Amino acid sequence: MNESFLVNFTPQETRVALMQLGVVQELHIERTGSRGIVGNIYLGKVARVLPGMQSAFVNVGLERTAFLHVADIRDAQNGEHDTRPIERILSEGQQLLVQALKDPIGTKGARLSTQVSIAGRLLVFLPYDRHIGISQRIGDDAARERLRQRLIALKALDGGGGFIVRTVAEEASDEALAADIAYLRRLWGEIRHRAQTAPPASLLHEDLTLGQRVLRDLVTPETTGILVDSRENFQKLSAFAQEYMPQVAPLIEHYVGERPLFDLHGVEDEIEKALARRVELKSGGYLIIDQTEAMTTIDVNTGGYVGVRNFDDTVFKTNLEAAQTIARQLRLRNLGGIIIVDFIDMDSAEHRAAVLDELNRALARDHTRLSVNGFTALGLVEMTRKRTRESLAHVLCEPCPTCDGRGEVKTAQTMCYQILRELLREARQFNARELRLLASPLVVDLFLEEESQSLAMLSDFIGKPISLHAESSYTQEQFDIVLL
Repeated sequence: MNESFLVNFTPQETRVALMQLGVVQELHIERTGSRGIVGNIYLGKVARVLPGMQSAFVNVGLERTAFLHVADIRDAQNGEHDTRPIERILSEGQQLLVQALKDPIGTKGARLSTQVSIAGRLLVFLPYDRHIGISQRIGDDAARERLRQRLIALKALDGGGGFIVRTVAEEASDEALAADIAYLRRLWGEIRHRAQTAPPASLLHEDLTLGQRVLRDLVTPETTGILVDSRENFQKLSAFAQEYMPQVAPLIEHYVGERPLFDLHGVEDEIEKALARRVELKSGGYLIIDQTEAMTTIDVNTGGYVGVRNFDDTVFKTNLEAAQTIARQLRLRNLGGIIIVDFIDMDSAEHRAAVLDELNRALARDHTRLSVNGFTALGLVEMTRKRTRESLAHVLCEPCPTCDGRGEVKTAQTMCYQILRELLREARQFNARELRLLASPLVVDLFLEEESQSLAMLSDFIGKPISLHAESSYTQEQFDIVLL
């Protein structure tokens, strides 16, 4: 399927939209002040070793120490997993070369690995490994073996280290492969040299910018164009492409129209929709997507869709459409971790199999690793999607200061009863002449109308006057009691 990229640059952030048939399929956002660290290589210093968790906290110069599990520690001599307990591998104050696997997410620090990998256009270099791997997306066994033999003939393993052949290398020439090998080895040499002179907790190598990563990782033979709305960055990306991937350079164009690029193609509207909890389906059904720290849940509903034949057919059609929409929403919102999908219950095993097939087919377009476990005994679909960067909502939004992320607030009546209890508590604890209540206008209005008798009864009971003052800046759950 033909695809294109829209690249919107401002001094503050870079945004990239992947379009297929005029519809936004993926969104990538990188802010200048808070670039992701996945792929960065650091000279870390072990801050603390936790034998009980078989993990360590490593200082790499970030706000929070990063996390290194024993499973992510490799023997520098042979690249194999080090089977010793972590307390025998690492010690406090030890320096080691590490690479970021995951960005800091929420309250969790970055995740690290000592298995360093450096990505090029065609190959990924593994300095501590000694084998040649082939991308899983190259499914033909004969093609995989041909690529392996070509790299051996190019003496890729001479000089140490191993390589993973990326999908885009399937049609690459020997000259292009040799150039990528030389580039990656040169880059690794520079990183090692910096590690010898840099102080602990230093950044040794930073991954490419978002625009450059798109050219390196996401452009495929199906890409028909890359539209860039900044002349300066168009020139930078063109120069980068000319040096490292000449075949991509002709696809890059400078957009000079008056109308903003993302407005023209409806991307701004899609971003707003991708932040909503409810997603409408064309049939009249809808999805409810709830993202929590532990997992993401997706509920499918028929809504206004009544079908044309019978209820089973209505449910089946809604679930099929939902499967396609869910796959797209996962990419748009960059949802990761555990994902539970509650499709509408289907009695037919044939229908369940067809919906699962449709979901797997739609998910096959995803660049991120996924695992779908099928329907559970409760009729839910369990799946996981690798999480390396913050979701779209976490990048663009923050918890509501009124409800603190709960998604709901206490009613004005609930607040009235809570305030009455607090007034009684304050009156018993302190010998004040008068109590003044500061609360939101809605709560004060309720005290003056429906709950006026309750307030009067309390005032008589404590034997002290209670005055009201409406504060327009207060949220519905916010109040103060002033003792006079």
